[in-house]
Amino acid sequence: MKIVHLATHAQCVGNGTVNAMVDLACMQARAGHEVAVASSGGAFESLLRRHGVTHSLLQQSRQPWRVPAMVAGFGRLIERFNPDVVHAHMMTGALISRFGSMRRRFALVSTAHHDIQKSGSLMRFGDRVIVGSHAVGDAMLERGLLADTLSVVKSGTIGSPRFSGRPLPRPLQLQHPNVVCVAAMFERNGIADVLHAFAHVRQTQDAQLYLVGDGPERGMMESLAEQLGIANHVQFTGFVADPRAYFAEADVFVFAAHQAPAPLVISEAREAGCAIVATKVGGVPEMLENGSAGVLVEPQDPMQLAAKMGWLLMDSPIRAQYAARAKRDLERFSVQRVCAEHLAVYEQAISQCEQRQNRPSTRRAPAA
Repeated sequence: MKIVHLATHAQCVGNGTVNAMVDLACMQARAGHEVAVASSGGAFESLLRRHGVTHSLLQQSRQPWRVPAMVAGFGRLIERFNPDVVHAHMMTGALISRFGSMRRRFALVSTAHHDIQKSGSLMRFGDRVIVGSHAVGDAMLERGLLADTLSVVKSGTIGSPRFSGRPLPRPLQLQHPNVVCVAAMFERNGIADVLHAFAHVRQTQDAQLYLVGDGPERGMMESLAEQLGIANHVQFTGFVADPRAYFAEADVFVFAAHQAPAPLVISEAREAGCAIVATKVGGVPEMLENGSAGVLVEPQDPMQLAAKMGWLLMDSPIRAQYAARAKRDLERFSVQRVCAEHLAVYEQAISQCEQRQNRPSTRRAPAA
C-alpha cells in the first residue's frame, strides 16, 4: 500500500499530533508499506529516513493567499507518489486533499486529533475519520459527523520508534517526595491548577514539583509560582525531548488538562509505572480504565486535585497499588496495535472509494 501522511510540520517539540503521526508512519514503513510524509519539515525527518519514510516539503497555511501554492504543491506530490491513501492529520491537509484534487484516485482518511478546536469538525471531509477515543467520537458525532464514516483507534506509545533502540536517559537526582507534570505551558493543560494544588499540598508536606514542558504561558506560570510562595519548590525544566527519566523518578504523576482527547502522555506514564492523578476529561478515563489504573478528578478543581495528590504522597502502599495497576494490560497501548488498526481503516476507505466510483479494484497489494 502507498500512503501519504499530511502534517503541518515534523518538529520534535512535544506536539502529540506530530508524535502520533511519526510513530504511525515509521511503523507502517516497518510493516512493508511505501510511506511518505509531507510537511514543512523538522527534526523528525532524520528518524523518518532511518525507517524508510520519504519526506516531502509541503508548506501548509491557513492564509488564503497561500492556498493556490499549497494546492499546486499537493497536486505535484500526488502525481509523483500516486498514493492509495492520503492521511490528513490537520484541518488544512484535509481540506487540500478533499478539494485540491477533484479527480482524486486515492482514499482520504483524516484524524480528528483535537475535538477541542472548532476546526476539528472540518476533518469530517475524509472518507473515513479516525478519533483516538470514544469520547472524541461522541463529540464529533454531535458536530454532525456521519456515524458510518467514524473509526475509533485508541492512542498508544509503547514501542514507539521515537524511543526504540535508544537507551534510557541517565537517571535524574530528583528530590523526594515529588510530583511530576509533563505538559506544554498552555492554560488548557491546567498548569495553573497544578500550581494552586501544589501550594495547598505544601502546607502539610515537604514536596517538590517538576513541571516538564515549555510554551507561551511559561512566564505567567513562573510568576504564579512566585505569587503562591512556592517558587523555591517548583522546577520549570523547559521542553525535554525524552522525558522518560522524569516518569521513572516520579512519586506522583499529575495530568490536569481541561480538555484532552486522547493524550499520549497517559500511555507514557502508564508504561513507566507511575501513580497517576488525572482530570476526568475527553479520553483520559478510557485510558485509565475509568479510574482503576489512575485517580480521576474533576477538571479545574485545584482543591480536589490537591487532596488526591497529597493522599498518594502520604500513603505509600496506596501509591504502590496505583503504580502497579498502571502497568497492567499495556498491550492495548502498543504502536503495533495502533498501526494494524489504522491499516484496517485504510482498507475500509479504499473499498468505499472503489464502490463509490463504481470501477474495478486497482488497489496494490501490501508489500511482503
